[in-house]
Amino acid sequence: MSTGALPGFRDFYPEQFAQRAWLFERWRDVARRFGFVEYDGPPLEPLELYTKKSGDEIVGQLYNFEDKGGRQISLRPEMTPTVARMVAARANALRKPVRWFSVPQLFRYERQQKGRLREHFQLNVDIFGESDVAADAELLAVACEIMRSCGLGPDDVVARVSDRRLLTALVKGVGVPDAAIGAVFGAVDKIEREPADALVKKMTDAGVSADAAGRVLALVKASDFDALRVEFAADPEVTAALERFDAYRALLEAHGVREYLKLDLTIVRGLAYYTGIVFELFDAKGEFRAVCGGGRYDNLLSALGGRRHARVRLRDGGRGVGRAAQGAREDAVGFSGDRLLGGAGRRRASPGGGRAGRATARGWGERGVSPEGPGVRQAVQGRQQRRRARGGHRG
Repeated sequence: MSTGALPGFRDFYPEQFAQRAWLFERWRDVARRFGFVEYDGPPLEPLELYTKKSGDEIVGQLYNFEDKGGRQISLRPEMTPTVARMVAARANALRKPVRWFSVPQLFRYERQQKGRLREHFQLNVDIFGESDVAADAELLAVACEIMRSCGLGPDDVVARVSDRRLLTALVKGVGVPDAAIGAVFGAVDKIEREPADALVKKMTDAGVSADAAGRVLALVKASDFDALRVEFAADPEVTAALERFDAYRALLEAHGVREYLKLDLTIVRGLAYYTGIVFELFDAKGEFRAVCGGGRYDNLLSALGGRRHARVRLRDGGRGVGRAAQGAREDAVGFSGDRLLGGAGRRRASPGGGRAGRATARGWGERGVSPEGPGVRQAVQGRQQRRRARGGHRG
């Protein structure tokens, strides 16, 4: 008989469990400080709840089966359909905006690879029923405060933010036809993983002129908002989107997290249902995949059969937070970059991949340093000393 866990699953011995609990405590503490309340749903749901959202092709990625009652069911691969079902069931009774968070364990039958197992824990923070940009800013503020609570400041983590409405207005402004916008977004999504010639071909194959395709790549790579104000001053859609971004930045300043922000039009997050501001957090050195991500998708509840509600969400898979934290602590603790979080290894960032929401929380490794022990305290103290030497602590 095997003495190990199933492929893609993990045992949490006391030292790993302590590390997981340490991170979960910070997730929950920050979410509650911002006024969110915790919920959960069943780990098993009807299979059709997922095929309705993602199509029949999702079945190959699920742990699905027929139960003894003849029902087709699945272990949950994500929380979006569950929370949509729960909100829709009490849509008239719930006070708006709905401000919920959860820390579910999720399951996907996928090929194992570094940073991706077949189960993981994930923080979800959601606001339903709030269309104002203040909700978008608050979700990013939650993400940044979680980073801060883990000892990660703006020198360690950067929040790369875009707005799909702005990008839509820009690509239309340079001559991209409406029918090709989806293909253009797909090309922008791969801008850091594929050569420019391949991206231009993707766009021209969709009916975009070569000149317009080149202009799209130049605009998103530059992400120069002052230049955009001048070039597109006569375009009301671009102007409105830029004004929205100004309000967003001012709100982040009020939240005290403006230093984390970098405006970056290459961030689109691959999922088509995003409708507004989107963001992904990366370690500042760009050595890992996205730490976490999120954005606005106002139409998803109605697509799943409920009433339309404005909605923004933050997803944090935990694994990336730990990798970034270890990168900031290496010189103080003396552990290699893949040890504290369990051997994921370093990977180059893929900001367009739209996969942050599935980053796994694999635990902190059999040779990890417990946050309750002296190692992490030394790391934090050493990091604070270095910051003070550079001109002040920015906890």
